[in-house]
Amino acid sequence: MAKYIAKRIGYAIITLFVLSLLTFFMMRALPGDPFIGERALPDATMEALRAKYGLDKSTWEQFFLYIGNALHGDFGISMSFEGREISEIIGEAFPYSFDLGIRALIFATVMGILLGTLAAVKRGTAWDTISMLIAIIGVSIPSFLIGALLQYILGVKLKWLPITGWKSFQHTLLPSFALSFSSIATISRLMRTSMLDVLGQDYIKTAKSKGLSQSKIIWKHAVRNAIMPVITVLGPIAAGVLTGTFVIENIFAIPGLGKMFVLGVQQQDYTLISGTTLFYGAFLIFACLIVDLLYGLIDPRVKLTGGKE
Repeated sequence: MAKYIAKRIGYAIITLFVLSLLTFFMMRALPGDPFIGERALPDATMEALRAKYGLDKSTWEQFFLYIGNALHGDFGISMSFEGREISEIIGEAFPYSFDLGIRALIFATVMGILLGTLAAVKRGTAWDTISMLIAIIGVSIPSFLIGALLQYILGVKLKWLPITGWKSFQHTLLPSFALSFSSIATISRLMRTSMLDVLGQDYIKTAKSKGLSQSKIIWKHAVRNAIMPVITVLGPIAAGVLTGTFVIENIFAIPGLGKMFVLGVQQQDYTLISGTTLFYGAFLIFACLIVDLLYGLIDPRVKLTGGKE
């Protein structure tokens, strides 16, 4: 276990370094300048600003200076939010994104497992058709369109729920569902396929011959084994849900980190883009590691040192 975790941490460090390297140099390759806006600044002011943020140095010097500061938790000062440190912006905005992402992930996991299980158990019935129709819609329609439709139907027309903000439980429902919809589709399809395979296994037939109730067979034996593929993809799904907040937060006016990232891109705020990208990368790598460890705990046949028995 310890050897496996140490190995994964080593891979994580390499991944974060490559991520920061690519992000840093791709931003510098973009046309324009973070200090050129609607009004041209005097040359002296431009030179002072570039010196303040270290842009007067060579690109490689800037990169290694940034990495050195990042190792100490210093992501620099925002170029668009004057005087504000990136770590401060992340600390204020990320709780909103995390709250939204966790709600969407829990909702997607629970609904996806239930729909997939129901579709497999009721194969060929109306329940199966409805579940797979939801899956097709979720895969085909992007989250921002789902969000806009929910705002229009449930917010504007029916006036059941608020369409913007993050002030109460009611405000969280529409963005959480919009963000989770495609994940519900993915999990339900995977769960249905896995359940159908498990329900045809010999040990399920043996359990039926012993007179066990259908509910006990499904929830105690079938679901526990069928859920393994779902656990495996929870890492990438969590990454998709969290990165999906970039669009959803803008649509629903949620003051999260995704919205800050979009503002940083629009204003070419190098420090804000680098800081949020590195933070998200570290968070998602950690989430994938947790999923791998959970997979090993749920299925004792899996050896975390590599492979299966």
